[in-house]
Amino acid sequence: MTNHPQLPLPLVERLNHDLGLRRDALLFRSRNGMAKKMVLDLRNNDYLSLAKDPIVLAKANWALEEYGASASASPLISGYLPIHEELEGRLANLLGYPHALLMTSGYAANCSILRCLPGSGDLILADRLAHHSILSGMQSSGAKFHRFPHNDLERLESDIVQKKGHFRNIYVVTESVFSMDGDGPNLVEMANLRDKYGFVWILDEAHAVGWHGDQGAGMLEESGIKAAADIVIGTLGKALGSQGAFILSHHEAVMDQLINHAGEYIYSTFMSPVLAGAALGALDRLKELAGERSQWHQLSRQWRKRLGALGVQVLNDNSPIIPILLGDEKKTLEKAGKLAEQGILVSSIRPPTVPNGTARLRLSLNRNLTDVDWDKFVFAWEKKD
Repeated sequence: MTNHPQLPLPLVERLNHDLGLRRDALLFRSRNGMAKKMVLDLRNNDYLSLAKDPIVLAKANWALEEYGASASASPLISGYLPIHEELEGRLANLLGYPHALLMTSGYAANCSILRCLPGSGDLILADRLAHHSILSGMQSSGAKFHRFPHNDLERLESDIVQKKGHFRNIYVVTESVFSMDGDGPNLVEMANLRDKYGFVWILDEAHAVGWHGDQGAGMLEESGIKAAADIVIGTLGKALGSQGAFILSHHEAVMDQLINHAGEYIYSTFMSPVLAGAALGALDRLKELAGERSQWHQLSRQWRKRLGALGVQVLNDNSPIIPILLGDEKKTLEKAGKLAEQGILVSSIRPPTVPNGTARLRLSLNRNLTDVDWDKFVFAWEKKD
């Protein structure tokens, strides 16, 4: 029998110590599959229930037959296929931008933008609760960065006034729908600030595309200022039921900068054509579902109102993300566990994903939820030991 190599003992001891501290603090993470008993899954981001939609699957199968399972190379070698070009064109047209670039993930997209555009002598101002990928990109950019209080545009303007003139360029980064809170800033006010001060506005629409906007183009469209941001990042793995991401801009130079300098783009095998096909199918379905969008928003408001009647404090909003703040990590894990025992699966979100003291259950809605589903949730929520 072959003896497997052993890790050095000091490394093993350090890993066990670090992980032990996480377990003791109830912050240890592990992968969660599908429970054996599953009545209702409120964890995933398939907001429009398109991941298994027949039209989406048919388009993915067509792409599989036409192009194969893999792009088999980076996009600068031979991995950029006609189906990728078609998808970029469809996304650019939907959101109102002339230039689009596909990326393998939303994390890669945010990191690439914030590492390759800002540089020494620049300043990045980002919302305090912006996604970890945004923070990671800022830290590797070479630019100075500062995080302003969540959705506080008055504080943002104050920061701009104080800093303007001291930096070559100012970038402002935020999300239109925050992944852990389900809220977002006033985008009309943000656009006004952009016009007033001339900063570079980067907006992450990952959780908004599909669910928000008359045509599903996101919160800029819903706010009546479609394509107002300089750069938009979106994902295909949430409401569009596929996987991957995209970057949109009014300026071709932005795309050329990424194509020439973003390691995530240059050195990775490109998006599978199967995923591109699925995304194209999802865009077809998005057109067909446009007339239902007001119903989805009403569904969100209804769940929030009903949660309020249960004594749960939630924001009055229409996004598909509803956080239930419990604060305490132990309480959060216990409540998620009790719901799971009844077949109701929710996400238990704890620091460092969210700030200390704000552990919460995260509910992700989808368009197919019914009153029966709500009754199942209430039964599980109110069930005593």
